[in-house]
This record gives sequence, structure tokens and C-alpha cells, in this order.
Amino acid sequence: MNSAAEAYDRHVGRYGKQLAAGLIGAAGLGPGQRALDVGCGPGQLTTELANLVGGENVAAVDPSEAFVEACRQRVPGADVRIGAAERLPFDAGEFDAVLAQLVVQLMEDSDAGVREMTRATRAGGVVAACVWDSNDMPLLRSFWDAAMAVAPDQAGALNEGQRVGYDRPEQLQALWERAGLADISTGEILVEADYENFDELFRPFESGAGHSGACFGALDEVNQGRLRDEAYARLGEPEGPFTLAARAWWVRGVPGS
Repeated sequence: MNSAAEAYDRHVGRYGKQLAAGLIGAAGLGPGQRALDVGCGPGQLTTELANLVGGENVAAVDPSEAFVEACRQRVPGADVRIGAAERLPFDAGEFDAVLAQLVVQLMEDSDAGVREMTRATRAGGVVAACVWDSNDMPLLRSFWDAAMAVAPDQAGALNEGQRVGYDRPEQLQALWERAGLADISTGEILVEADYENFDELFRPFESGAGHSGACFGALDEVNQGRLRDEAYARLGEPEGPFTLAARAWWVRGVPGS
């Protein structure tokens, strides 16, 4: 059992398959191509890439040993390695497509990470990524707005992009331009997830999933309760089953010769 992977699956991972389909479509990836998943987590995008091009044509990298192990188990045949986006352990021009799902805003150095993604992509290939729209992702928006109200010191340790995402696709476009990519385009991916109740939604925060779970775990019991109540209120105090819709921005570009 890989508890980190399972916690992620119950958290933003609920949206992962839909995001992967949208990102792969935006990238225009097709059978016979070789692809790299940067910041693969437990392997949701990696899985969808393997379904399209075959596991033997897919590589993935993530700094988390637990996530790398989960991805290896879920995508047999894929070349999954421990590593950071800013220092990809692959040769220049090795891939037809290099993709990153919900990762660019979390990189230690996003410019360096996108330059590395570009380096690993052949001339004429595609470099693509998606991040949450910070204004239209209620799962994370409700948590972080509540955290900023209850415990601003802890929540403020991360910048806005790392808490949720980017509020405009132009922020992604600017990253791609600075990396020297051409034919840049952006768009949106619309996704949704069903929850049995608020307890099911909030449990991954309590189990420590992601930056949000780490923030929650750093609080004392009183402030944890206050944060939970505040997030519940910001979501409209849902009773019983409910659905949350969200939007992500995507960007793609083409490396030159």
C-alpha cells in the first residue's frame, strides 16, 4: 500500500484523468511518439500517455520516491526515475513531447524547469503543461482562502501560484516565451469531481496530502478545526453528495532547431 499515492488520488488526483486527456489533446500527441511526464506524481498522466503510445515509449520523473514507486507499479514498462524538473536525467532531444501536469507552478525554478523540458524535446516536437486556474478551482481555493484567514503565517509561506495555480494563461505563455519556444498557444481544460460529502473532500487535507495537507498538519488542533469550518463555509456548507467543477489552463509550444 502506497499511502502517499492513495492520498493524492483522493485529493487533486480525482481530476487527474480528465486533465491528462485535455493536456494530451492540447499537445497533439499520437501513437508512435515518445513522451516524458515531468513531475509525474503517482502516475495519472503517465498512465494515459502509456495507454496512447505504449509504456515502452513513456518516461517519467518525480522528486518523490513514494510517487516514483507508485508510478512504476501503475505503468509497467515505463522508464520512471527520481529527479527534479530543473535537472532532468535525460538526453537533449530525446522526446517527441514533454508534458507537465499541475507541476510548473510548484517547481523551485519554473524558468529553469521549462528550459529543461525544452532541452529534452526534439526540434519540432512539443512542450506542454497545465496548471489550475487559481480563480476557478474551488477545492483548493476554499482551503487556502480559509487558511489565509485562520493562519496567515503558515499559509503565506507559499506564494499564490504554489497555493492554487495561475490566474491567467498569459503567465504560462510568458514562461514558454522565455524558454525560446515558438508557435505558443494556450487554452482551458474543464473538469469536475463528485464527493459523497464534505468529510470525504476534506479527509486528504487531514492526511497531509500536498502543500495544503502540510499546512493543515502544521496547525494546532484548535486552528485545524477553525480552518475546516471556514473551508466548509466557503464551499456553501454542502450537505450530502455534491460536485465541484474546476478549470485548468494549458500551454504548448514548439522547440526550434
